[in-house]
Amino acid sequence: MEKIIIGSGNQHKIEEIKAFFADLNFDFEGLDPELDLPEVVEDGKTYRENALKKARQRAEELNQIVLADDSGLSVDYLDGAPGIYSARFGGEDLDDQQKYLKILNLLKGQPESKRKAAFISVIALVDPFRKIEITAEGRCEGIIAEEPAGENGFGYDPIFYLPEYGLTMAQISQAEKNKISHRGRALKKMKTKLKESYN
Repeated sequence: MEKIIIGSGNQHKIEEIKAFFADLNFDFEGLDPELDLPEVVEDGKTYRENALKKARQRAEELNQIVLADDSGLSVDYLDGAPGIYSARFGGEDLDDQQKYLKILNLLKGQPESKRKAAFISVIALVDPFRKIEITAEGRCEGIIAEEPAGENGFGYDPIFYLPEYGLTMAQISQAEKNKISHRGRALKKMKTKLKESYN
């Protein structure tokens, strides 16, 4: 069975991706935490550039097929911020809660019409043996809630309100999230492309 390394140290993300691809004939593994790999400098101007950079660098270092993603939250009122800087928004030392509280603070008092947002994810796969590079993008539209809610999910999920559910991303089940989330949609496209490329 062909091995694919998930180029992420985020355990939530690794489990989400492994679960999504469980029915494919690949052995998906997270990055070995014991490996002392240099950090990938995410200096791309787009999610796609950053995802490809991560996948290319790790594929070269490990001599393995690598799947990586770059994702973030884009808020209309903030001119698309935090965008590709979502993971580092407000500074490297802030935890998830501090980051989303910062967003809520910036939108304080704004009506729902000014709180539109989208989660965006681009997944990249780099196969150094077959010289294959594949990317897939997913997007999920929503609204920034006025206050956080929910224990599921991670990152900005507690403040990302889904009008069709009447719940935040952190209040729906993982199975439901996989169907409608930005990463779930990107993974669905990636699954189709993997089947086409490795049939």
